[in-house]
Amino acid sequence: MKANSNQFTFELMNENRIKKVDRCDAITFNKDQSLVLAGCGQDIRVFQHQQGKLNEINILKEHKDYVQALNFMNKTNNFSSGSLDKSILIWQVIGHNQWSCQQILNGHQNSIFCVVLNNNDDLIISGSFDKTIKFWMKQNQWLCQQTITDHTNYVYSLSLNEQQNKLISCSYDSQILVIQQSKWDKIWSVTQKIKVDQYGQRLCFINDIQFTFQPFHKEQMHVYELDTNNKQYMKTKEIAVKCGSNSCDCLFPQQYLKSKSLLVNKNGKNVNLIKKQENGDFITLKSIEFDSPYLYGQLSDDGVYLITWDLKSKEIQVRRYKQL
Repeated sequence: MKANSNQFTFELMNENRIKKVDRCDAITFNKDQSLVLAGCGQDIRVFQHQQGKLNEINILKEHKDYVQALNFMNKTNNFSSGSLDKSILIWQVIGHNQWSCQQILNGHQNSIFCVVLNNNDDLIISGSFDKTIKFWMKQNQWLCQQTITDHTNYVYSLSLNEQQNKLISCSYDSQILVIQQSKWDKIWSVTQKIKVDQYGQRLCFINDIQFTFQPFHKEQMHVYELDTNNKQYMKTKEIAVKCGSNSCDCLFPQQYLKSKSLLVNKNGKNVNLIKKQENGDFITLKSIEFDSPYLYGQLSDDGVYLITWDLKSKEIQVRRYKQL
């Protein structure tokens, strides 16, 4: 993807569609793009991925309700899954194309909306319909070490910064929380509460001093930057993005590809591809419009393949980047 070019498209690979998928709330790639997970209802379908072609190799059936969050580990093909059934499962590779549920993390009182993992694969952070954020540390087993209860409504989205010592969250309570880890005792504490005019369902750290936030069904995305004097994040920019719907859903996290300086921002019926320029500005290069706001997916880390599912088509669709 050329740094200064906006002449590109994501071409639908018609021959690679997977049809008649009634529900798919979460899709994720592993680190080398060789595997794709799809949360299809309460099942997890595992696909080998090769140049846009998906070949199903396993179906995992441990969850009791819809799977809403999927995250591969960074160093292995182990992964976590969060569900409407209130649990997070830790899946471990046990053989060629085989996984088993290694541990069930119980503690949330309601469905899991969002899960993030740190780079070392020893911290899982989860946000829930129960209004809490939980921090799970890996020792011999995964254990809940801390719970943040400052949100007063559903927790929709979480993001860790590059240094992995700050977390941001957004909620139906129209607040963004900035949560920082102490150097000394490793305890996480809320250091800033940002009141927003319109609640949002997704946000994302760009780097340690900047993050983006998408207000619900608005055609502007907000950029926040750290004020070096008072160490607080302030809104500095509004970026034009497409929405096309009064409805949306929190499942389809914002995603920033540092190697491409590219932000993926689902908003209403649109997937907006937003470039961070060298001067720090953001520009929406491409908006892909779907026929439904109930739309979930992920872009591969190399920026080449976008895999989605939407309620209108009921297909898992693969799109490939194409320079025009």
